[in-house]
Amino acid sequence: MSFSSSLLERVVQELSRLPGIGKKTALRLALHLVNTPAGEVQQLSDALTALRNEMKFCKTCHNISDQELCNICNNPMRKKQVICVVESIRDVIAIENTQQYSGSYHVLGGLISPLDGIGPDQLKIDALVERIETEETEELIFALNPNIQGDTTLFYIHKKLGDKKITISTISRGISFGGELEYADEMTLARSIQNRQPVTQYVGMRG
Repeated sequence: MSFSSSLLERVVQELSRLPGIGKKTALRLALHLVNTPAGEVQQLSDALTALRNEMKFCKTCHNISDQELCNICNNPMRKKQVICVVESIRDVIAIENTQQYSGSYHVLGGLISPLDGIGPDQLKIDALVERIETEETEELIFALNPNIQGDTTLFYIHKKLGDKKITISTISRGISFGGELEYADEMTLARSIQNRQPVTQYVGMRG
């Protein structure tokens, strides 16, 4: 791709680093910014800088937040006794968009994947176990992506919890194996949460 401006080329290169953004899309975005009023471009720049420098992670669930506690954990109307375990912040957003879940969350920050060098110690698994031990947790819902990494993580945490007296369930497989929660349509995801099944039953099916 040939550029008549090194400034334009630099912006295209930086934008193309973003996930899902190829060089052609990056060029289209960059040219749009060129024709956008300077004040609006500055607003975008300020918003990105503030996001990177001022964002926090909730000390309870590890969701992205403006304060020490995110809006979900700080909401007295949410069911604190029910924790939905997810891989990433994107999954929290996807489930929230269904408007069918009123409990709390726990963001692991990834999935166990030995091939990628990601082990249990790199995830927020110990923090989850600590929450269960200190909070009055009644149910743990696993809403992990239906793939090998998701299953491995589910089995590991289930084993780590041992004989703790809580209900442990996983979302039903309305989402195809190998799919990702963030790309599931809201109705399918909502039904998967509503029709969740006990992990012991799921483990038996997978065995």
